[in-house]
Amino acid sequence: MNLVDSSGWIEYFFGRPNAAFFRLAIHDLRNLLVPTVCLFEVVRYTTRVANREAALEAAAQMQRATLVDLDAGLAHLAARLSLKYNLPLADSIIYAAAQANRAKLYTQDEDFEKLPGVKYVRKK
Repeated sequence: MNLVDSSGWIEYFFGRPNAAFFRLAIHDLRNLLVPTVCLFEVVRYTTRVANREAALEAAAQMQRATLVDLDAGLAHLAARLSLKYNLPLADSIIYAAAQANRAKLYTQDEDFEKLPGVKYVRKK
């Protein structure tokens, strides 16, 4: 299983320099997980920098994958991981979703750079 964090989706949707790093994981829909917090972050960002129509298109593509909702178990795991790795709220939920599903986390977010189970690329 794979999970692309919000920064990866944004990189991909806007055709930025690291888009190719995320492309294979995003196109493998059968093995792709999308935490709902990523959906929130991408829709918010895309609406702000582009427009609502682009945000809806991005959301539709993201929702073709398997969504991971924040439930009580995931919240508890996220809290433990947040304390262990000093992660902010959204990052801890994203990392917990990956860990709970034994998924590789694809990211360019430095907060995840040295964590187990992460495929990191430095932001260009």
